[in-house]
Amino acid sequence: MTPELTVLALAGLLQALQYVLMAVPANRELGMRVTLSPRDGVDLRAMVSPRTGRLVRALDNHFEALVLFTLAVVVVTLSDRSTPFTAACAWTYLAARVLYVPAYAFGLVPWRSVIWGAGFLATLAMIVAALL
Repeated sequence: MTPELTVLALAGLLQALQYVLMAVPANRELGMRVTLSPRDGVDLRAMVSPRTGRLVRALDNHFEALVLFTLAVVVVTLSDRSTPFTAACAWTYLAARVLYVPAYAFGLVPWRSVIWGAGFLATLAMIVAALL
């Protein structure tokens, strides 16, 4: 398995962990009667604390970032362009995503955006490296 695929697998586990980090406080705050309901016409995001809301948004953001990162890993892997540089970029992406969760949860400005940018640029660098 290439280092990039290893990081992709770990990013998937991070996604699952983020889900738990969001779901536990959301269930505590809203109660199972609300979270198990069909939630028709209910905006749960408006009903949770600011920190839990940030955890929800951090999870959503990782879903979005993971799409581009997965594309980068697939391009690098299928084109057999894995290098120490692309591996370093993949690990940078993962480190940024790990740091992003507490940065977002605790509202660290501007660090949340800086951390997000590092992961985004690392992902773009992987794609460009595969093309060169």
